[in-house]
Amino acid sequence: MNMKSIRCFLLAFLLVPVCIRAAELPRNPETLRILAVGNSFSNDATTWLPDLLEGAGIHNVILARLYIGGCSLERHCREYEKMDRNYKYYKSTENSWVTVSEKATILDGIGDEPWDIITIQQSSPLSGVPESFDPWTERLIGIIRKHCSNPDVVIVWHQTWAYARSSTHRAFPTYGNNQIIMYGKINECTDELCRRFDFATVIPSGTAVQNARWSHIIFDGKDLTRDGYHLNTGYTRYLAACVWFESLIRPALGKSVVGNPFRMQETDKEIDARTARRFQRIAARTVKSNRWK
Repeated sequence: MNMKSIRCFLLAFLLVPVCIRAAELPRNPETLRILAVGNSFSNDATTWLPDLLEGAGIHNVILARLYIGGCSLERHCREYEKMDRNYKYYKSTENSWVTVSEKATILDGIGDEPWDIITIQQSSPLSGVPESFDPWTERLIGIIRKHCSNPDVVIVWHQTWAYARSSTHRAFPTYGNNQIIMYGKINECTDELCRRFDFATVIPSGTAVQNARWSHIIFDGKDLTRDGYHLNTGYTRYLAACVWFESLIRPALGKSVVGNPFRMQETDKEIDARTARRFQRIAARTVKSNRWK
């Protein structure tokens, strides 16, 4: 091979987008600390997570969720610039959500603990719009790294879900009012983000919800949502929490969500054991086949 051919080969190689996985989730920490910086979709996805931890007999995980409804990556960065108290901040230290503040700043959450994992996500209307991620993804990651007291904190991307086929959300026309197109666009944006940023992993909630839809596990007329876009407050929130458990808790602490006895007992959301197992298995299979690991 002559020098010209070698140069062409190297140039071609460099032009191939590569997702380098330098960051890794913590393994067997004494205490695992996880913060979700997001919006109502992160709120939906983590609602039942403390209960799954309790069901697994895990008591060394601190969870927190810092959110503003509908908050985009850009708005998180704007909130940092203004330091307004527009966030709600919830925390679980004993496997139960407690309200810390309904008027928090972004730094009230980021600076509260030496977080091991901080998750971020885009707002649902923009989740499949490529131009909405720049420069805000990089800026938000920079804010987190600047203000988190743990220098080894890893950033995780939360992949959200497409709207119900019958959704009347004002942003749905952006995707031709087509669930499959929206889901595909979300995946394309996730692919691009993984090529550019050092995420420890991606939590594939959107793929799990889509897998459940395609499996016809439950037909409720709203494609597993309560309003065309937010998750059903019972079983689909349960599915998403199983995905978070399998994505973050299993690698860090070695316990799978499969076989977890929690199924929202003693609430009006209780599901039967068979349905719980099916959701757990959908979550586990989705995470196992996660193309963004």
